[in-house]
Amino acid sequence: MISAMNRRARLHVITLEDPIEYRLESDTCLIEQRELGQDMASFSSGLKHALRQDPDIILVGEMRDLETTALAMSAAETGHLVLSTLHTVNASQTVERIIDMYPAGQQNQIRAMLGNTLQAVVSQTLFRRIDQEGMIPAVELLLCTPAVRNIIREARTFEIPNVIETSRSVGMISLDASITELCRRGCISHEDALARAVSPGYVSRQLAA
Repeated sequence: MISAMNRRARLHVITLEDPIEYRLESDTCLIEQRELGQDMASFSSGLKHALRQDPDIILVGEMRDLETTALAMSAAETGHLVLSTLHTVNASQTVERIIDMYPAGQQNQIRAMLGNTLQAVVSQTLFRRIDQEGMIPAVELLLCTPAVRNIIREARTFEIPNVIETSRSVGMISLDASITELCRRGCISHEDALARAVSPGYVSRQLAA
């Protein structure tokens, strides 16, 4: 995503990583990459320093704890585009994981903040390819439309899968739909598709159709 921005926009990008996995050269963007243990003591300390340098985009390698998550949310609220990762399996779990990091007494407030600031969730599951060497991701994409924002604010995240399924026209896709498409294209095996689907019955029906 940063490489794509680096070819078409004039932005100040700061990345906070552990470790730096891809070296990015500044093109149209000014990119600064910082590594945990060398340039900063923790993601939260790196994020505090990054905010003082007026970046347009901040990449946080991983939101591991409450302090880092809270700073990332604050940065997003003040108009920065924040990119980060979480170890979750789908979009609805990602939303819940962020909210669950906070004490129970703050969670309603955080749902409101997240509903206002979240732009999208991309979830990936890697599959071994059968058509060639390597791996390929099945991808779930949640875009934060007004309906999704209301769902987050009103603690109805259990409705997110249904919203994704009925919103393909605006670019959303469910993990199972992505798995089905990869299997139809001959990229992954039928066995892997069913074994790792959220709803194997749905995938089986779609493949048989």
